[in-house]
Amino acid sequence: MTTPTPPPAPPARGRRRAPSRMERAAGRAAALQRPRVLLALLLLLALTCVMLLDGYLRAEVGGDERVRTGASAGDVPDDVLDGGPILTFPGGRATTVSVPDKTIVLTFDDGPDPTWTQQVLEILDTYDVPGTFFLVGSMVSRHPDIVRNMVEQGNEVGVHAFTHVDLSYQSTARVTREIEQTQLALAGAAGITTTLFRAPYSSETDAIDDYSWPVYESLGADGYTSVFVDTDSDDWKRPGVSKIVEWATPEDGEGASVLFHDAGGERSQTIEALPKYIEKMKAKGYTFTTVSGAMAEQQSTQPQQSPQPQESQPAQQSGGGLQAAHHRATGATLYEGKALIAAVAVAEWTVPALSAGLVVVGVAVMGRFAMMLVLARRHHRKRNRRRFGWGPPVTGPVSVIVPAYNEKECIEATLRSLARGTHPVEIIVVDDGSTDGTAEIAESLGLPGVRVVRQANAGKPAALNNGVRHARYDIVVMMDGDTVFEPDTVRHLVQPFADPSVGAVAGNAKVGNRRTLIGAWQHIEYVMGFNLDRRMYDLLRCMPTIPGAIGAFRREAVLQVGGMSDDTLAEDTDLTIALHRAGWRVVYEEHARAWTEAPASLGQLWSQRYRWSYGTMQALWKHRRSLTDKGPSGRFGRVGMPLVVLFQVVTPVFAPLIDVFTVYSMLFVDFRAALLAWLAVLGVQVVCAAYAFRLDREKYRYLLMMPLQQLAYRQMMYLVLIHSCVTALTGGRLRWQKLKRTGEVGTPAGSG
Repeated sequence: MTTPTPPPAPPARGRRRAPSRMERAAGRAAALQRPRVLLALLLLLALTCVMLLDGYLRAEVGGDERVRTGASAGDVPDDVLDGGPILTFPGGRATTVSVPDKTIVLTFDDGPDPTWTQQVLEILDTYDVPGTFFLVGSMVSRHPDIVRNMVEQGNEVGVHAFTHVDLSYQSTARVTREIEQTQLALAGAAGITTTLFRAPYSSETDAIDDYSWPVYESLGADGYTSVFVDTDSDDWKRPGVSKIVEWATPEDGEGASVLFHDAGGERSQTIEALPKYIEKMKAKGYTFTTVSGAMAEQQSTQPQQSPQPQESQPAQQSGGGLQAAHHRATGATLYEGKALIAAVAVAEWTVPALSAGLVVVGVAVMGRFAMMLVLARRHHRKRNRRRFGWGPPVTGPVSVIVPAYNEKECIEATLRSLARGTHPVEIIVVDDGSTDGTAEIAESLGLPGVRVVRQANAGKPAALNNGVRHARYDIVVMMDGDTVFEPDTVRHLVQPFADPSVGAVAGNAKVGNRRTLIGAWQHIEYVMGFNLDRRMYDLLRCMPTIPGAIGAFRREAVLQVGGMSDDTLAEDTDLTIALHRAGWRVVYEEHARAWTEAPASLGQLWSQRYRWSYGTMQALWKHRRSLTDKGPSGRFGRVGMPLVVLFQVVTPVFAPLIDVFTVYSMLFVDFRAALLAWLAVLGVQVVCAAYAFRLDREKYRYLLMMPLQQLAYRQMMYLVLIHSCVTALTGGRLRWQKLKRTGEVGTPAGSG
């Protein structure tokens, strides 16, 4: 029996057809989603930037650990190599300055360090001795409070590069960046910039060679004073306290720039040696000063220029009066510096938090894999041991409801597959206001038992409810208009209804168009993810979703819970949870297979999965009170709800941490170890997938695409879920969006 209506009149020639209500709604929904897509991408970009910043601070990109030794110095003036430890370029001419006799300039390299630098500062403060600290910019940005205290105490600071690389190997742009970034860190930490510089791995003037000399000349032209040492304590070798004191002591009566280290390793010997050294030198009549103080005493007759790089001006320091090397940071430099410090503070908090989250996610992911394997095996053995053991075989006819909106490409294959079935059925095609002749195609086939019911466009839930109202039989099978059944599908699907406690049965949905790369990826996902999950949930009696492509229901149960609801975009999940809460049992029948047309483009795939994930969140929120349900009907709330939230929302949202930290570790920690860890996780997933393929009797060749799936497809699924979470948190509302069909799944495909 049909309900005929005249076909829609074609649009007048030359006139543009007005968009339908659904098309207008889809357009409005798309416009509303664009800002949320942008917000999701911005969140991902922010996380990436935080990770890169933290990695750059801890270990420079590329890990350049080269240190030049033994290079010639033919281009370096002899008076520089043989001169004092302070190198300036007044008027463009290289000039060296020596430390006055009986004077010590204490210099410290590689800080600040939260452990050792603070102890050094306490010692200097106790003995009322100033120090000059050559700071690593990345360390400054991570420990700004120490630098601020250092400067307020009256000590002097200088630049020691940002990432402690040998600058003689670096390009001019890299050298400039190393200096400018350190100046920004100083500006953000203490509100100053400095004109003092010491190159990493170049403590004495004899370290200047033909490769590094251009660096000093260039920085000198910019107003920087390069500082070397006369005596090196070599405390980094940890030779013992007495040796450190001995090696740091200059010849009797001579002044010296002396090198210690307040970071870069274990410095307990330095901390122990420093007070002994200060007491020894004071006992010899030595005084202590900064680099600027030494220069002031030994000022040559030619006036020393007072450069002011980085838009700075002289800064008055509370502890030591006017420090000539320090300049107050102003303008863009100050604000950019503060922004750098703030960004680093965020990174310093975020990365450890993410690391802890990674541990939780890793445990959850591996636990899920283990649970899926164990329970899926038990489910398979149990179901096949009692195949069709639900009770007396179900042989009575059932109603098959096919909601259809613009399914002209697929509807014929769908209906013919049902007509070839081995179980008696009536087929109800509910045409949901199609504009492409779907209803006419269904009627023209002349297939027995097919009824076409027309309705104005109202959405899939309304179409399914209309079909239930027209159904003659107590068991109704619901499917999508782009899906085809195998001849025995309906027979397998309805057998669990021999058990009167069963209210719904989930079938085994398969990807029919798996020949493309995107289709193959979805095929892996369907077999490994969806069907292994359903086996697990079935055994735990908390199945969260009857797939829209293939599901069977007691008509009585559907009506009892109010039918399909349009409250969410996942009407199948919403209905399934409602059935649980009404006390009905929901099971999985692996032998009832349906072949569905999966999205064939990334855009279509995004739209489908976005709707799925957002709709699932809506359904979980709608049924949040299930957590407090009592008795047998509360099993889903006690078991299913926590598992679904953990495995389908929380874990997938944070699962990108595994990939993010893999890349992070490859770049900044240990490439080989990170790669091996990633391959180990991939191996576990391949094992799970292989077992799932075995259970479903699928061909293993598709598993060859799994590594690429992990690198590309999985990342897209992460973004979709993050997009859904952003929409949910911002109170967004999404409507159904029709996917473009090709009709590629014409007949039931074979396995593989």
